[in-house]
Amino acid sequence: MFRRLLDRLLGRADPLRELERRLGHRFKNRQYLIEAITHRSYARGVRNDEVDSYERIEFLGDAVLGLAVTAYLYRRHRGQREGNLTKMKATLVNERSLSRVAEDLDLGEFIYLSPEEEQGGGRERRSILADACESLFGAVFLDAGLPAAVRLVDRLILDNTEQFLEDPDQINYKGELLEHYQSLGLGMPRYDTISEEGSDHEKTFTVRVKMEGKVIGEGSGKSKKAAEQRAARAALKHLNLKPRSLNKKR
Repeated sequence: MFRRLLDRLLGRADPLRELERRLGHRFKNRQYLIEAITHRSYARGVRNDEVDSYERIEFLGDAVLGLAVTAYLYRRHRGQREGNLTKMKATLVNERSLSRVAEDLDLGEFIYLSPEEEQGGGRERRSILADACESLFGAVFLDAGLPAAVRLVDRLILDNTEQFLEDPDQINYKGELLEHYQSLGLGMPRYDTISEEGSDHEKTFTVRVKMEGKVIGEGSGKSKKAAEQRAARAALKHLNLKPRSLNKKR
């Protein structure tokens, strides 16, 4: 019954087969796949013991993803300290990275949502996409074991490691700039907001960052936090420094 409803919702003869094709994995037990794409808003509405949300399987998928990424980074970056490996792992498994993977798969079109959640933009919501992506790793693990799940992590995430790590929005430029000056025994950079333009809902902030009274970078953004990050990025470029999170052994 559930599968027929899902087919009707997506307007396809077999949407699950299409998702399997995109994942590169044919499920022996499709119930795992169904669970991985079932949002709690739908599961609660159905009230059927055969339909569970992805929350439990997401919990498992998180562990599978963490293990696969940790093992990869440990083997690939032998010269890196634990702190840098932790930063890289956090970038690869965070909501932004997972939602990007989900968007590349067009996963949102397969997720089963309540009408209310769908009308509220659930198919494009980053948190839902990231959770469903993790759930898929758990589903493949249950269906075919750890090697198959790791292969999926490899293909969807680890094959694109550099792309994720070099995403400007993933790097804490303020932290990198602070660590640089702390390593030199100097004080903390100072961030000054020099302008706020636009209406209350469409403001643009411009921030300058100074060190020892000298302007070393400037940046603009839709929030002070974003502007400060861009100012710190400009400062690192001015100082001809590459963020340590990108300065990895190949």
